[in-house]
Amino acid sequence: MEEKNLLITDDQGYNRIEILEKKGIPISDIKKLQEEGYYTVESVAYSTKKKLLEIRGISDAKAEKVIYEALGMTPLGFCSALDIYESRKDLIHLTSGCEALDKILGGGIETGGITELFGEFRTGKTQICHTLCVSCQLPFDKGGGEGKALFIDTESTFRPERIVAAAVRFNLNSKDVLDNIVFARAYNTDHQTNLLKKVGDLMTKQRFAILIVDSATALYRTDYIGRGELAARQQHMAKFFRELQRLADAFGIAVVVTNQVSAQVDGSSSFITDPKKPIGGNVVAHAVQTRLYLRKGKGANRICKIYDSPKLPNAECEFSITEAGIGNALD
Repeated sequence: MEEKNLLITDDQGYNRIEILEKKGIPISDIKKLQEEGYYTVESVAYSTKKKLLEIRGISDAKAEKVIYEALGMTPLGFCSALDIYESRKDLIHLTSGCEALDKILGGGIETGGITELFGEFRTGKTQICHTLCVSCQLPFDKGGGEGKALFIDTESTFRPERIVAAAVRFNLNSKDVLDNIVFARAYNTDHQTNLLKKVGDLMTKQRFAILIVDSATALYRTDYIGRGELAARQQHMAKFFRELQRLADAFGIAVVVTNQVSAQVDGSSSFITDPKKPIGGNVVAHAVQTRLYLRKGKGANRICKIYDSPKLPNAECEFSITEAGIGNALD
């Protein structure tokens, strides 16, 4: 097995896990790691020894050896803030399809992190996701990521017809666009999490620009019922979002999740203008980097507000929902 087939170019930013065979890791152990979703050296380095020991056939000594070799190939130490500043200049932003929305987002949906879209029904969450599936395939100079899209659907809301309309709008071949979207339907929270184990394999073989989960929280509302299962639900959800962040870190993709809302029914709700709050509590709030709150406007227009972000100031704008996806607000 030649090393040139294992090493990924520097601009990709990761190494395929098979290269560990040259470091003395048996190929049988590498395959066991791959079965659990570890397809890059970096994904192993980001993991914990406890997590690796959960894999059947990986002993304490093997886990220590794998982690030692992975850490030796992954820079996880300190660096200067200037280094971070310079590296962030190279981050790609994916256009949403709306000029005003791109403006308040600093250029579009940022890669390398998780962006959450939350709001009640008919506020444009899924339509933004549809548009991003197309816009991510555009050239860099047109607001794209020159990569494929991966879509995990938990609510049966994915509609390829909307993709075709958006492709025509962006002057792209609709069949090529559809072929560049990898789709999976998730039927329960375990299935939803297990699907992520296969994502790494896909992303080491082809270039992806975005991973979308619509919705990340819907199945948790039905699989875990009542306060008695609240702790188990939050722990499971935290692990799911941890995996999403690991993929964003390893492959530099944009991760976009949608989230439902619930009505706040305690006594304080009477003093709040908008009593709706996103599902998932502090687990989701701390797991994502950018939170966007969507609400209905007049007619086909919707309003997007930057609810939380470590970088972006508070702002909001209007956009419209059209047959061809998200667009500028209508007069």
